[in-house]
Amino acid sequence: MPDSDPNGLVRAARHLRLDTFVRLRWLAITGQSAAVVGAQFGLGLALPFGWCFLVIAASSWLNLALRIRFPASYRLSDDSAALLLAFDIIQLAALLFLTGGLQNPFSLLFLAPVLISATALPPERTLALGLLAVGLATLLALLHRPLPWFSDGRIELPFLYVSGVWTAILLGTAFTGVYAWRVSEETRQLAQALAATELVLAREQHLSQLDGLAAAAAHELGTPLGTIMLVTKELIRQLGPTASPAVADDLNLLREQVDRCRGILSKLTSLDGDGAGFLETVSFSHLVEELVAPQRALGILLAVTSQGDGPEPACRRNAGVMFGLANILDNAVDFADARVVVEARWTLDRVWLEIRDDGPGFTSEVLLRAGEPYVTTRNTERSQGGDTVGAGLGLGLFIAKTLIERSGAQLTLSNAAGLGAVVRVSWARHIFERGAAPRHSPELGTLPALPSVDPAPI
Repeated sequence: MPDSDPNGLVRAARHLRLDTFVRLRWLAITGQSAAVVGAQFGLGLALPFGWCFLVIAASSWLNLALRIRFPASYRLSDDSAALLLAFDIIQLAALLFLTGGLQNPFSLLFLAPVLISATALPPERTLALGLLAVGLATLLALLHRPLPWFSDGRIELPFLYVSGVWTAILLGTAFTGVYAWRVSEETRQLAQALAATELVLAREQHLSQLDGLAAAAAHELGTPLGTIMLVTKELIRQLGPTASPAVADDLNLLREQVDRCRGILSKLTSLDGDGAGFLETVSFSHLVEELVAPQRALGILLAVTSQGDGPEPACRRNAGVMFGLANILDNAVDFADARVVVEARWTLDRVWLEIRDDGPGFTSEVLLRAGEPYVTTRNTERSQGGDTVGAGLGLGLFIAKTLIERSGAQLTLSNAAGLGAVVRVSWARHIFERGAAPRHSPELGTLPALPSVDPAPI
């Protein structure tokens, strides 16, 4: 769900804002101007004043162009930010060339662009900027205009001192770059973890609210469903053998569907519990058959296959997961043209359940935002075999995905190569079998259940 992807949000947030970048550069321009003016007029040093201010003016013009071209809230891409920082390094090198090279005490400012890059840009771009700074510092150690230390003469510092300054720039660039990158990376990882936690908590809050709504719906709908059942039974009794076969079939179908609705409402009140009647151990194939059985009378061909390596897994029955899987199968039957395939597979390490239909498949919006509430494929009514599939609220897939993933499963949505939607649910086998009763094999005797792990049972 890329729209809610926390990593994507953090990556976007780490991009430098142009306004911050421009303000920092104005600060640097002000400092450079003050240093040149102070040395020229305060200390009386004979600097190439015009050339120095021409170099400073180039940075000012670029700042003005950026301010005019882009809004203050604009965020620079990694490449754009790296190019601007490279320009700052080159501009500083040009200014140092005119004012003594590495003999100038301000040569340590080479570290500033590299430090900014380490906190905001990927490591490869920081490495490139660090190499540029060290390379230009090397050139300045060998080639530069002399710095007039006194108004009446010049002093050329020993090359050993210049080599020491170059070494300090090299080591400072490497150390501060790595240190700043490591600290900022840990901060980014913490921000990503926090964003992911907030996303999970938001989903859990949605589901908690829906739990209350489900209980209220079960309570409110119980009375009208009971009335419908009573009227249906009364019609069957009154018509008796005089009813035509078509009417009798319709009344029986109505009674069956009311029973099914009442069963669904009773499950809604116990999605998070393991109440009586839901603790028995069932085999994987039995669980699949329990899911498929209510759908066999709806006119869609259901093809069920079970195969795997090793003994068939068993699990402890969980109402929430059964509801989630049944919801996915309901959707597949609703949108299938003629056929739904339910495939159960297992190995010694994993368990899979795959549901495929031959309908139109998932829309791009559902695939991009899978698992978010209020995302639905039923925004428009669709005719199917003479029946009508009405508009939905976009909560079914959200509830199903959350309930299933609570059990430690992974749920993925995709479209088949041809037509149709594919939903795959997979568990690690030791998670799937957690809490199951010991199984007895005639050859091997009693097989102990695997150890417990944190995720909820199936």
